[in-house]
Formats: sequence, structure tokens, C-alpha cells
Amino acid sequence: MATNISWYGLRLVKEKGARYDVNRKIACPKDVDRIAREVAEMDSLAEEVFNMITVNTKNEMTGFFTVSKGSLSASIVHPREVFKRALLQNASAIFLLHNHPSGNPKPSREDKAITQRLAEAGVLLGIRVRPCYYRPGQVFQLSRARPVVG
Repeated sequence: MATNISWYGLRLVKEKGARYDVNRKIACPKDVDRIAREVAEMDSLAEEVFNMITVNTKNEMTGFFTVSKGSLSASIVHPREVFKRALLQNASAIFLLHNHPSGNPKPSREDKAITQRLAEAGVLLGIRVRPCYYRPGQVFQLSRARPVVG
């Protein structure tokens, strides 16, 4: 008896590319801040956005993704959508950039919950998770909500 079997391929498609005046290697929080400003223009957004930077084992940026765009006060994020991109990029680690247009650096209950879920998923997948909250000129580690860049 013959059976039809479908073969599928999985590919990452580059949507666009441009030259930016940022370091490819992320050595400190200021590098993350610069990427947030120069690449994502997160300092001028009126709604919540959840972005991700993928890096290789040398902490060199390999990709930038907008995972979710939300409203003034919320952005829906699911681990599946985050790690789908990270796995396709063969990421060793990911930097998660999330903004609050209000400027309030305190992470919400939802921020803390998704950070925990993403961290747990990252452990299972072997991908280090570096969650950050972004406010113009500052990057906060979401788990501590204290500035790591002045």
C-alpha cells in the first residue's frame, strides 16, 4: 500500500537589513541600550513592544526580532513565539527588550510571570535568557528592576 508523505523544510527569512552604528558584540548593558535606541527606536514608541536580540556563543548579535506589539499598557508574549525565533537563529542566549511607555520602571505582575516562564523554558532548551526592561537611556534587568545603565 502506497502512502503519500509530505516533506517540509524550515527556514529563517531575513525581512530587511541595514547598517547601524552599534557593536555587534554585546559586552555591557550600554550595548543593549544602544541597540534598543538605534535599531528598534524604543525611545520613541507609544505602545508596549517586546523585542529580542539573539546572540551566539561569543555574545555577538546574530538577529533582532519584534516578538509582539501591544497597546499602551500591555503586550502579549508566549514562550513558543520567543523560542521559535531563537531556535531558528541557533541562539546561545537571548536578550529580551520590553518597554513601558509610561516610564515606570517597576515590572508588573505579568512582567514577572512571563519572565519566569521564559527563564524556565530557556533552561530546558539550553538558551540563556537575559530579560531587560527598556526606558530611554537605561536598561533594567526585569527580575530586579534596578538600572544597570545610567
